[in-house]
Amino acid sequence: QVQLVESGGGLVQPGGSLNVSCTTVGDYVTSYTMAWFRQAPGKEREFVAVSTWPGGSTGYADSVKDRFTISRDNAKNTMYLQMNALEPEDTAVYYCALQFRFTFETPRGPRGYDYWGQGTQVTVSS
Repeated sequence: QVQLVESGGGLVQPGGSLNVSCTTVGDYVTSYTMAWFRQAPGKEREFVAVSTWPGGSTGYADSVKDRFTISRDNAKNTMYLQMNALEPEDTAVYYCALQFRFTFETPRGPRGYDYWGQGTQVTVSS
């Protein structure tokens, strides 16, 4: 069973920054495509960013491009999402996800991922 544990959420003012983390129990960060999703109240879970394996390429939703950065630290079995220039519309529960079954096309929908963390709340408000 793959376990993903998010941390680092919190309350931040508009224009501020936050870095959320996703640590895997076991050496999974090095060998699987992983992604960040978010879900605001009353809305569907939406794609935010992905870090692919193999290759290590990244992709972002248009709404966060140039503001958010996804990265990995293989030695720490941890994936990060650095969020800058945060807006109230970024308020949501942020989830990390892992694609256990490899596909040639990188999924951007929740169904493409097999394991999920419990989520961490990010609130952007003054």
